[in-house]
Amino acid sequence: MPRQRLSMRKVDDVLRLKWGSGRSVREIARALGIGRTTVLEYLDRAEAAGLSWPLPEGLSADELERRLFKPGGRPAELGLVEPDFDVVHRERRRKGVTLFLLWQEYRERHPEGYSYSQFCARYSVWKGRVDVVMRQTHRAGEKLFVDYAGQTAAVIDPDSGEIRTAQIFVAVLGASNDTYAEATWTQALPDWIGAQVRALNVLGGCPDIIVPDNLKSAVSKAHRYEPDLNPTDQDFAAHYGLAVIPARVRKPRDQAKAEGGVLLVERWILARLRHQEFFSLTELNGVIATHLQALNTRPFKKLDCSRLSQFEAIDRPALRALPATPYEYAEWRKARVAPNIHIEVDGHFYSVPHALVKRQVDVRLTTATVEILHHAQRVASHVRSPRRGGYTTVTEHMPERHQRALEWTPERLQRWAHTVGPATGAVTTQLLGARRHPQQAFNACFGVLRLSTAYSEARLEAACARALTLGTVSYKSLATILEKGLDQRPLPTPDQHSLPLDHANLRGADYDH
Repeated sequence: MPRQRLSMRKVDDVLRLKWGSGRSVREIARALGIGRTTVLEYLDRAEAAGLSWPLPEGLSADELERRLFKPGGRPAELGLVEPDFDVVHRERRRKGVTLFLLWQEYRERHPEGYSYSQFCARYSVWKGRVDVVMRQTHRAGEKLFVDYAGQTAAVIDPDSGEIRTAQIFVAVLGASNDTYAEATWTQALPDWIGAQVRALNVLGGCPDIIVPDNLKSAVSKAHRYEPDLNPTDQDFAAHYGLAVIPARVRKPRDQAKAEGGVLLVERWILARLRHQEFFSLTELNGVIATHLQALNTRPFKKLDCSRLSQFEAIDRPALRALPATPYEYAEWRKARVAPNIHIEVDGHFYSVPHALVKRQVDVRLTTATVEILHHAQRVASHVRSPRRGGYTTVTEHMPERHQRALEWTPERLQRWAHTVGPATGAVTTQLLGARRHPQQAFNACFGVLRLSTAYSEARLEAACARALTLGTVSYKSLATILEKGLDQRPLPTPDQHSLPLDHANLRGADYDH
């Protein structure tokens, strides 16, 4: 007998809503205020009694009750074979396998078995009786849920005795519930990405989707429908050819798998470690790995399988192959190209093609390289340098006039200066020697030598001789001497105390023209 004996009018409503309107068992139960199992049993009895909708004309309530509750009227007594919903649930996770296909296969084995609607309804009731973690149906190889546990683990520094807290990263595959866990020092971006890379390596393949919580490391701006991913997370996803789809804000069911995995790790691993002391992260992760193996091989309470056996049978075949090389952690920044065609990264300057001066570019930083991108296209790549204040410059990035300047050498400049005269040559030698790098004095040398065009080589040579005598070798002092005509006056004798030109006006630092 059903758990709840209904009036025949309500039974009529059950059959009408199911067979006449196509409503689900859940909707019928809610509409009529009765339990789903009661709805399911009346549908079973009606089907076993050979009833259909609409009911035969003239069928009285008493006749309906007699046909529903006549001896031998229960499905089990009529030989209806109950599907193995454990197998159904497992098979449904495989890619392309639908509940309708599984019902067809069931009816091929048992032609007198349940109808499709009854098959689905009974499966729904079965799912409600198993562990909560098994109720959602996830496709094989589709989703990997990732999060950090709220609980931490203590690690003692063997030298200082200082206690540091390690964070516990957890990843759970949706279909098999296979679980991965490891300890990291922080939840910051490098540890967050590194933990995911190692999780994928252990799994030996890539899922289609990674589902993180709205963790700050993963999501730069939380939003209910379209959260903004951190650029590094986007780069990581592109490397593995997967999608990162964060759980929606205030939607705990989106992250139920990760929450369940976190709870298991806290109860089955971290609780067992509470009396142990660890002196390195490596030691802690070694013990976590041992307990993790035991967790994944432990049979489910109500299913004849384990996380590991489910993984081998369902998830592993569906995972895509890993790329040839693991993802290399990279940070992303924005920079604006300065007029000197360089951008600054951690105190060092890297060149960019001159056409991008004053434009904003994206910078991708790894431990070894600096990549510069504009509109998602790479425009420059450099070896990363730790030298602050230094410059890394590619000749082809310069305008043509700057490239031609690079063809000059100190020796070539000195040869040109000596064609003007020995004093001009001496001035050039002093200018080049006054700088740490001779190239830094090229502009001053060019300025001095071009004075011969404005005045004449003879006057320039005389001006250089006067500047050498006065000890005022610079472009500014030479330009002043020539402008005021002092090159045409006699040179002062060593014992002259009154100089023809204010000495202070002829001293100064080299001027980069």
